[in-house]
This record gives sequence, C-alpha cells and structure tokens, in this order.
Amino acid sequence: MNEQSAQACWERRTQRPLLVLAVAFAVAYAVPIVDDPADQLLTSLCTVTEWVVWGAFAADYLMRLALTRHRREFVRSHWIDLCAVVLPMLQPLRLLRMVATLLLVGRRARMASQIRLTTYVGGAVVGLLMFGSLAVLSVERESPRGNIRTLGDAVWWSFTTMTTVGYGDHAPTTGLGRMIAVGLMLSGIALLGVVTANIAAWFISRFEKDDVEERRQTEAIANLAEEVRLLRAEVAALVSREEQRRF
Repeated sequence: MNEQSAQACWERRTQRPLLVLAVAFAVAYAVPIVDDPADQLLTSLCTVTEWVVWGAFAADYLMRLALTRHRREFVRSHWIDLCAVVLPMLQPLRLLRMVATLLLVGRRARMASQIRLTTYVGGAVVGLLMFGSLAVLSVERESPRGNIRTLGDAVWWSFTTMTTVGYGDHAPTTGLGRMIAVGLMLSGIALLGVVTANIAAWFISRFEKDDVEERRQTEAIANLAEEVRLLRAEVAALVSREEQRRF
C-alpha cells in the first residue's frame, strides 16, 4: 500500500512537469528543421534541450523503478517506457526520438482518469501530424527528386496521408520518407477505427438504454393494468355481495 502510494504520489507530482518538458522537446526538435539553416548556437541549444529532456524522462523511469518492489514485473509491464528511454542512445534511429516522446507522454497522460478518449485521440492526431510533418521535411528537403520543400508542403502531405486520401501532389522519394508515410497511413487508419468504434459504441449504449427504459415502462404499464383488473374484480365482488344482501 505504501509502495503504491509513493509511486502514485511521484507520478502525480511529475506528470505536469514532464508534459511541459515534452512540449520543450517538441519545440527543440522542430526549430532546427523549420529554421533551416539554423544558427549553430541555436542548433546546439536545441540539441542540449533534447538531451536534458531525455535525461528527465530517464530519471523518472529510474525513480518509478526504485519505488516498486517488483522490478521485473515493472519492466515487463512498462517495456514501452524502457524502449522510449533507450531510443536516444541509438543514433541511427534519431527520427524515432519524437515517436518515443509521444509514447512516454501518452502513457503518462493515460494515468490521469480525467482525460477522455476524445481528448487522447485528438492529442494523438496532432502529435502524429506534427511528427510526420517535421520528420518527412527533415529527410525530403535535401532529396534531389523530392517535392516536399516547405513546412506547408509537409503538413499538407501529412493530412492527406493520415486520411488515406493521397492526392499525389506531394510524395516522399526517399526510403526513410516512405517508411514515415507507411507509419502515418497505418496510424490514420487505426485512429479512424478508434473514432468509428467509439461512435458505434455510443450509439449502441444509447439504444440499449432506450430499450431498457422502454421495457421498464412496458412492465410498469402491465403492472398498472393488472392492478386495475384486480380492483375491478374487487369492485364487482362488492357490488354482487351488496345486491345479494338486499335480496
């Protein structure tokens, strides 16, 4: 009980600071890509900010690991957190840092019971659009055959890709850019499925609620009709008894 209380207290206290750090990481990740070529000092500052934020996330993971007695179970149940913390050490996967940050923020956000599904889906859409736009711009801008040169082109491409519309006016030409496109398409389909399932579940719950209410009213009417029938029978019996007494 004390272990759970200490861990819950730590998570409750660090949730908002980590969200603020995640926003700072997103800004630091975006600035060198949007402001190209960026000043060397600004680029270095953004890089330092990224590593500081990742250090905070790593410290948070280690602290939560220290607060639990069942460390193996914690590692198994929080493997996404571990992978997200380890990813920055893998330099060839630098573009996945943004994905890892989204995973960490999303997992911490799910701990808050007040966040509803619609808010979570909306945040996921915005995060994926931002990541997809920045990532494809960073890898396609220097491509000789690339046609995604500005942030506006990248955002438009992300919208059309996530919604699986695919106008074809902008498309990635590099292998990494196409991998990003595949991830965005799959994410868009998954999010659309979540929204559709949520709407369908809402309609079904409404129909079930209406059916329950209708059955309740039908039973109430049937009970009332039965009571009226019994009252009529009693009245008829009293009238018959009164007539027999008169004669």
